[in-house]
Amino acid sequence: MKIALAQLNYHIGNFSENIGKMKTALARGRKEGADLVVFAELSVSGYPPRDFLEFNDFILSCDHALHELAGECTDIACIVGLPVQNKNPKGKPLFNAGAFIFDGKVQSLHYKSLLPNYDIFDEYRYFEPGYNPFIIAHQGKRIALTICEDLWNVGDNPLYVQEPMEQLAKANPDIMINIAASPFDAEQAQRREEILKRNARKYQLPLVYVNHVGAQTELLFDGGSLVMNAKGEIVQRLQFFEEDFAVVDVRELEKMPPIRDENPEKISLVHDALVMGVRNYFMKLGFGKAILGLSGGIDSAVTLVIAEKALGAENVYAILMPSQYSSDHSVKDAKDLAENLNIPYEIIPIESAYNSVEQLLNPVFKDLPFDVTEENIQARLRGLILMAMSNKFGHILLNTSNKSEAAVGYGTLYGDMNGGLSVLGDVYKTDVFALARYMNRDREIIPWNTITKPPSAELRPDQKDSDSLPDYDILDTILCLYIEERQGPKEIISAGYNERLVRRILKMVNINEYKRYQSPPILRVSSKAFGMGRRMPIVGKYLS
Repeated sequence: MKIALAQLNYHIGNFSENIGKMKTALARGRKEGADLVVFAELSVSGYPPRDFLEFNDFILSCDHALHELAGECTDIACIVGLPVQNKNPKGKPLFNAGAFIFDGKVQSLHYKSLLPNYDIFDEYRYFEPGYNPFIIAHQGKRIALTICEDLWNVGDNPLYVQEPMEQLAKANPDIMINIAASPFDAEQAQRREEILKRNARKYQLPLVYVNHVGAQTELLFDGGSLVMNAKGEIVQRLQFFEEDFAVVDVRELEKMPPIRDENPEKISLVHDALVMGVRNYFMKLGFGKAILGLSGGIDSAVTLVIAEKALGAENVYAILMPSQYSSDHSVKDAKDLAENLNIPYEIIPIESAYNSVEQLLNPVFKDLPFDVTEENIQARLRGLILMAMSNKFGHILLNTSNKSEAAVGYGTLYGDMNGGLSVLGDVYKTDVFALARYMNRDREIIPWNTITKPPSAELRPDQKDSDSLPDYDILDTILCLYIEERQGPKEIISAGYNERLVRRILKMVNINEYKRYQSPPILRVSSKAFGMGRRMPIVGKYLS
């Protein structure tokens, strides 16, 4: 039996496009001699459909799309993921299902058993777990079909006393197939491969794994679909961050040489994920052009390079907005970068506008000293200009704030926190520098002065980030322990970090939760990003 892996970029709710891609994959599989084409988890609807699942019309559209696909499978079979109705009124209204289609009709439906209900996942909100996995028989082979976490052995199903694959193994399958929707983070590819290897070795069965690729707002899917032999060795791997297709002959799996290549480095993966995230966000929402504020600093520089790679130089517009506190070298660095990328830019100084606002408020402020208020006025003036340009020309504003700043509230609401999409909101400042160096690996794109100079918001004379924040090496380490590792203050302090510093940093994180609630969507590249996967109370007193 020959199996085709179809790694596709689906669009949530775009049934005609999704089914069109599947039909193309079926035609290619047929041409290359495949007996079975495997698509990803919830591929008909796109993943995650979230509360679209509460609309009856959405589920009916899934069903219509399924039967349209079945009409294409008269001489070739496929496995496809979709939500299907649960006819038992006592359970949740839907199942997360895998459909086996052959001979022009749906031959069987297989229901996901272990439903993830943590971090970004909320499947138990919508789906009823399945309890009785069974084997697919096709072309003389017995196939054990599992859906994502069913092979990871994690999920929310307290009534399930035995792992799905344990039950399936009793029926003596010849091969395992896992259809998945496994979102990207910088460590996920390696974790995922280790889990799949463990299962292949445990059951001594070859494994076909098919994942999503592409971005769904903040969630990024890296693809990385693969085939393993019964020893847990990878013999076929599909591309990361790109649609891909491959056909493998099950009879030849044990003869195929293992692939010895290693996973790409973290910073390379993050770079490619962010480029894909920006490109897909614009493509799937029908946006054409982006705008951003270019300051001469590292964050806006890295964001501009990502935008250029994702959208093309002709579709990105940079606005330089120097104030009386902006240094000449920052303006020069910003211009040099835009010119290096052939990106059009405009220089709109804000000093006169700032002076007008200051004069307007002087009767109220009187003789009160210059403080963060005046700094925020500058940031908000820049935000006003960028949003005006966005409105006038129809460009979508890209936010350039990084995760370190977002964590401690080092940003201005309705100013530099404006935007339709946060590109670096899940990238710590130290990794922003690493991204910049990676972008310059072959030639100088970002001016080296932008990378080597001390970070500064340039909102007052001689300002540096270090005036308000600890050094980023220390700050980012403590933030990661708290946010990604979920360690409390006692644990972090016991690891040797200064108690006063730890409590100060964690207090900044907690008191600025209200700002993050008003942030644009953030492209997720870590295991714990701000947004849908981190739900914290705004008024909580923990760690205060």
